Order: sequence, then C-alpha cells, then structure tokens
Amino acid sequence: MKEKYDNIDEYIADLKNAIAENDQCANHHYNLAQALLSKRDFAGAEECFLNAIRNSPRMAEAYVQLGGICLQRGDLDGCLHYNEEAANCRPQNAIALSNIAFVHIQKGEPDKAISALNKALSWSPHFLQARNELATAYYMKGNIEGCEQACRNIIKDEPGFAPAWNNLALALFDQGRFDEAVQACDKAAELGFEVAQGFLDELKPHRK
Repeated sequence: MKEKYDNIDEYIADLKNAIAENDQCANHHYNLAQALLSKRDFAGAEECFLNAIRNSPRMAEAYVQLGGICLQRGDLDGCLHYNEEAANCRPQNAIALSNIAFVHIQKGEPDKAISALNKALSWSPHFLQARNELATAYYMKGNIEGCEQACRNIIKDEPGFAPAWNNLALALFDQGRFDEAVQACDKAAELGFEVAQGFLDELKPHRK
C-alpha cells in the first residue's frame, strides 16, 4: 500500500475510482485484487485478478494469485490450471512451477512433481520451497537416499528450515537409522514444525 494512504480502505477506494475512469488498466485491477486479498475478500480479489487477465492475458502474476485462491478453497485442479497458464506465459516462473509440483504432490504424482521442480530449480536454484518439495517428491517416489541428500543440502544452506528436518527424519527412519531420525525429528519440532502424531508414535519405541 502506498505511504500516502492512512489505511487500506482509502487505497481501495482510490483504485476503484481509477478503474472507473479507465477499466482497461490491468495493473489497477491487479493492485485492487491484492488489496482485497489483504482483507481476505477472496471473491472480490478473484474477480479483480480475472479482470487484470482480461486486459493483460499474459500477466503471469495474476494467474499465480488465482491459483492461490483456488487452493484456499480446496480446488486443486483450478490451482493447477492457473499455474500452468502462468508457466505458459512465463516459462521461467519458478513460483508457478513450484505450485504445479505442489498440486502433483497432493495428487500423489511424484514423477510429475519432480519434472516441474527440476524446471523450477533450473531457473531458481536456491528457491527453498521448490527444494523442499523436491525432497518430499523423492520420498513419495521411494527414492529415500535422494530425499535424504536433498534435505541435507537444504539444511546446509538453511539450518533453521524446519520442514527439511522433518523430511530428513522420515528418510532416516525408513532407512532404519532410528537414533538419527529421533534427533532430526526433535530438531524439526524445536524449530516450530508440527510433527505428525503418527510419526511421533512410531519414533517413541526408539527413544532412549
């Protein structure tokens, strides 16, 4: 929000006035959508993002945001569709590719997720979300050693990233390295990750 506004409602009102004068400005529609999102007005934001795309059909950011709205309401197919549109508009869009991978992970399709993530990481090698999703996809596929290595690479760069510690714990457990798994799990919890109760129960007999 621009500094000249005292509150978000003033900003929204100003954007609506600007759109009333020129409803073909995609940026105004996009900025209004973002402002409405900040107020959790998802329906209003969705309409504005769609208006932005009508005026600028290759606005990848708007497609990504629409995908996020779909995900918020549990529509995985909608999320996938809009992020694929974003990637078509801008093939190097690592966020859209990572979101595509996330949907494939949720659908139990690790191979498709890995394909999207390899593309994302070719454009943005240090993208933490994509790197962690890759570890998850490896685990789902049964590539436990690949999962472990991906987690260790993340932790080397970002030792405070709790989800990587949790994925590492899962990979270590599946390899029968229970002491290490307990340590990794406890580190994830210490960093604020909510470890699944089922996994905690499986670890319990291996605690000393």
